[in-house]
Amino acid sequence: MFDTRELGRRPGALKRLSRSVPAPKDLGIEVIGVAEGAVVELDIRLESVMEGVLVTGTARAPLTGECVRCLEPIERELETDFQEMYSYPDADDRSRPADTGDDAEDDEEDMLFLEGDLFDLEPVLRDAVVLTLPLQPVCREDCPGLCSECGARLADDPDHHHDAVDIRWAALQGLAGSDQDGEMDNAPRSVGDDSQEK
Repeated sequence: MFDTRELGRRPGALKRLSRSVPAPKDLGIEVIGVAEGAVVELDIRLESVMEGVLVTGTARAPLTGECVRCLEPIERELETDFQEMYSYPDADDRSRPADTGDDAEDDEEDMLFLEGDLFDLEPVLRDAVVLTLPLQPVCREDCPGLCSECGARLADDPDHHHDAVDIRWAALQGLAGSDQDGEMDNAPRSVGDDSQEK
């Protein structure tokens, strides 16, 4: 929670803040995000306007995750900008947009309000961070990923390959070893082997 008491309600009043806060839980997506408790550096500008307080800022935090191609760990720095309007709970209805049906109710739900003189930055920070994150993070742009047959990391062994087998003949590949055994069973008998004839 951030306090706006020193800002006051006079339109045009400005206040700048710099804070270091611990990252909340689940600040990110499944494969990359800001670890819970990691330090998030915030530079914030509060501006008093007629309807409430306009909050503009920048957040910087360390990102951790894994490459979606080779599953190697990724560490990067995130920097994202955000801006949000926090309305006074007792703001004059005339300063709000006129109701135009169902959309007005949706707008009302999307609005954030000051709680007394305090505002909670977490939902705004969460939206800004998640929208900035790559959906498919990679350790490097040309990451070759993992071998689809054995799971080997292809960046470690660029010459890694398996002998290609035509998929139409793959079912017969296992029979190759048994054919050699069968050939021995069907081999012609030597001339001296006449045990059967007697």
